[in-house]
Parts: sequence; structure tokens; C-alpha cells
Amino acid sequence: MARGLLKGVTVKLHALGLVASTALVIGLASACSSSSGSASPTPASDAAPAANDAGEVDAEDAAAPDPFAARPYSVFVPPGHDSARPAPLVLAFHGYGDGDNGTLLEKYFRIKPIASSNDFLYVTPEGSKDKHGEQFWNGTDACCDFDASGVDDVAYVRALVADVSKKHAVDPKRVYAVGLSGGAFFVHRLACEASDLFAAVVSVSGATWSDASRCKPAGHISVAELHGEEDDVVLYAGGTLKRGKINATYPSADATAAHWATYNGCTGPRAQAATMELVSTLAGEETRVERYPGCTRGAVELWSIAGGGHAPSFGSSLAPALWSFFSAHPKP
Repeated sequence: MARGLLKGVTVKLHALGLVASTALVIGLASACSSSSGSASPTPASDAAPAANDAGEVDAEDAAAPDPFAARPYSVFVPPGHDSARPAPLVLAFHGYGDGDNGTLLEKYFRIKPIASSNDFLYVTPEGSKDKHGEQFWNGTDACCDFDASGVDDVAYVRALVADVSKKHAVDPKRVYAVGLSGGAFFVHRLACEASDLFAAVVSVSGATWSDASRCKPAGHISVAELHGEEDDVVLYAGGTLKRGKINATYPSADATAAHWATYNGCTGPRAQAATMELVSTLAGEETRVERYPGCTRGAVELWSIAGGGHAPSFGSSLAPALWSFFSAHPKP
């Protein structure tokens, strides 16, 4: 992940009218200070905070030290949400570098409208900042703690989910995570180390550990890997990432899916189950959905984008596809 690897190539988010550096998702262009894009937490209170007009509630925590003082978060609460009814919770994790944050990720994924129509709570947490001021998640050994800080992001996410659950009725069987690029590596780590907390994760342009012994899930977890076959940043065929103090290999999309199929006790070879049209700049149903049969500890799917790169120009069908996978796979 050497800086300048893509030498200024940009990714156009056509459907949004937004143009961003490819470092939006993996931090490969020149270093640039990032901003959190989150509101500051409100003072602690025994009462649940009221949502603003945008449906967002600022984080708060009365305990000391406050784990959210430096990394606040906000919860999107759907309009008309029944606060007494336990709701699903979806967390979305941004990529690495060049100003990337939860706000920018939402402009790319566009999950809020689906949260509104399906009545689930939604959070886009913020990663830590490295010595270059770039936000990152400490995922696998390949990405993206390039300074070897050792920050425990799994513990942070556990605290975040617990904090949300104190203030909102959260269905513990329907807590989900999706990550993009650097965030995608991290959701694989969450699946490995927090399967007691999450029911399902979707990795977009990421990978799990190369060393399967580093991943020891404690429970039921469903996993989908969504990956462009022409990804030249996190290669579909696997590769090596070198940046800062990291020089590590990562498995292919196929091997990543196979790893989870082994853990989840799947009984047969992966087979095509459907096709989807997710990318606005590619013709037809370019995404092939392959599924393993007989899985006893959670579903495992590989979604391969024919002709897709690292940060495809997703259309409006991505967020519904993510929610379809999540809602079909609560914890038993």
C-alpha cells in the first residue's frame, strides 16, 4: 500500500456526482489530513438523547474514561422509529486515508434511505488517526495499522455497540457490519474476534487473514465477500501489501470465502446462486453470487464483480443488496 501506488488515479462516484481519490478507500495517494465528520458527543445524561431533524443522535457516555471523547459517533434513527421495539443495528466502516471517514462512506454506500425504509439503526464509526493524520482500522496483519500502534479497534467497537444499546433498543441477534477496503479487512477481524456480537458481515474489497490460525470465531457468523475481479489495489487473486511497518500477504477472494466455508462447516463446493446488477458503469447483471451449501455456523457467499475494480461506481441497488443479506441472516 505504498503511497502513490496509483499515482493520482481517481475514482468517479458517478451516481453521486462526487469525485474522490482512490485513497478514499485504501489510502494509496499522497498523505492528507483527515477529518472525522462526526458531531461531538453531548454531555452525559440518564435520559436517552433526542434525535435531531436528520435522525441522528450524538454519542454520550457517563463513564470515565470516555472511549468516545476522541472518536465520537452518531446514530441514524429512522423517522417514525418505535423506540420501544428492538431494532437491527448496522455498522459501516470506512476505508483508509486521504480524508476518508464515515460521512464520505455514507455518500458512497447510501445506506440511510434503506435504514429508513426498513427501520434499522445505523452507525458509521470513525477510525483512529495514524502519524500522517489518516484514519484507519486495525484489521488483519495486512491492513491497515501501518504504524504498528496496536490500537484495539475490536474493543472500541464492542464499547460502541454497548453504548448504542444503552440508549436504544437493539436486537442482539441482528447486529451487522459492512466495511469498504481497509474497513473490509477490519470486518473480517470482527467476524473472527466478535462473532458473539455480530450476526453477519459483508466485506467490500477486503480479505481475511492469510494465516487461518489467527481467526478463531467463537460462534455463529455469516460472511459475504464482495470483490471486483479487476481490483488492482486489493487483488482478487490475493497479494502482498507493503506500507510503513506492514509487509504482509493477504488471501484471494476465493481463499477468503473458502476459509469461512471451512469454519462454518459448509458441506459442498460453492455454486452460483444468482446474479445482481450493482455497478452503474457496467452493463447488465455483472455481479455473480456464489453460495456454499450445508453451512452449519452461518452462510458464506462470494459476490464477484466481472470487470469491477477496487471502488466500483455502485448504483442504488448496493444498499438493498447489503440489507437483503443481513436481514436473511440473523443469529439463530
